[in-house]
Formats: sequence, C-alpha cells, structure tokens
Amino acid sequence: MAEAAESPGDPGTATPRPLFAGLSDISISQDIPVEGEITIPMRSRIREFDSSTLNESVQNTIMRDLKAVGKKFMHVLYPRKSNTLLRDWDLWGPLILCVTLALMLQRGSVDSEKDGGPQFAEVFVIVWFGAVTITLNSKLLGGNISFFQSLCVLGYCILPLTVAMLVCRLVLLTEPGPINFMVRLFVVIVMFAWSIVASTAFLADSQPPNRKALAVYPVFLFYFVISWMILTFTPQ
Repeated sequence: MAEAAESPGDPGTATPRPLFAGLSDISISQDIPVEGEITIPMRSRIREFDSSTLNESVQNTIMRDLKAVGKKFMHVLYPRKSNTLLRDWDLWGPLILCVTLALMLQRGSVDSEKDGGPQFAEVFVIVWFGAVTITLNSKLLGGNISFFQSLCVLGYCILPLTVAMLVCRLVLLTEPGPINFMVRLFVVIVMFAWSIVASTAFLADSQPPNRKALAVYPVFLFYFVISWMILTFTPQ
C-alpha cells in the first residue's frame, strides 16, 4: 500500500480547532461568590456632596465668602508674592472698599455741588475707570493676567488708602493747623506706598521683564489720584 494512513497525532495534518472552542461548556457555579463592587464608594459621594454649593444654606455661603474676602485683606496688609488674589479672584472686596471710600469722601453738606467735594458717583467712576484702564494697559503690554484678576488686585489694594481715609477723618476732628496737615500727609504717603508695594507684588510677575516699568507707572498714577483726593479732603 503506497498510501499509508497518516497518524492523527501528526501536526501537519491535524485539523485546527477554533480559538475559543469549549468555552461555552464552562459554567460558573452559583455557589461561588462574585467579588468586587460596582457602586460608587461612600467617601467619594461625601466628597462630591461637600464640594457642591447647591445644597448649602445661604448663611454658610455668606460666611464662606466673607472668610475669603478677609483672607485677601490679610494678603494686602502683609504683601508678599502669592497667587491667592489671582487664583481665587472676586469683586466683592473691591466693591466694599470703593463704596466705603466714596462714603467717607462725602462732606456733611446736603448739596455736595456747592461745597466742592467729590460726589459719590464721581469717586465710584474714578476708581473703576482707573482700574479698567490699568487692566487694559496691562493686557496690551502682553501681561498673562486676566481682566477680572487685575481688577481684583487693584481693587483689594485700595484697602491701605481706605484705612488712610479713616485715619484722616479722625484727625480732622481735632483742631486744624500745620500739625494736623503733617499727620495726614504722613499717613497718606505711607498708605500710598503700601498700596503700590502690595499691587506690584501681585502684578509684577504677570508682565514681561522689559515692560514692568510701563505696567507699574499707571498703577502709580491711579493710587496717587486717590491719595490726593484723600489728602485734600476737608469737612465742611
């Protein structure tokens, strides 16, 4: 016999079996427990619930915002290089300071046009128009700070000048004279320098190295105008 039957074990002639053959015969016993969880862990739920502000009360929201404003005030009183004002920016603090400063710059006369003092709207416009102008100048110079971040820093750095206005109001309650003026001049100069140092500490790094002087100069003029308004203020 020339043609011999080939052995079934010969690899050359073995019939290839399907790759997943026999898997259908495998069954999992119901007695074997299935390990693992497919639900969201409770800690993740609690963390997501705590980070959400939709379920907190109005009182908690107000207290949280007030604490944030207070922390930014402390950063201005103790100026140091920090990105807190830039990262967590808000306009509540600048609005409070602007309204407070405008109210303290009002004289006791019913008609403020006759006594020559700045009206509330005038102070409000000067502060916010100046801040917007400085912000646009910073963006045109190539600064890497956003519009509202710059407004936040400039507004919060009015805090020293607001304190200067409060001190000047108290000094003006005493007898007028050259000593009175010298005390007010010293307070305004110190707080003016404080505002400059605080604002540049936050804004200097956001400007190109060769254009920092062009960005700081408008800031100097901005706080100088406010300081001049405070120094020249006299009650009726």
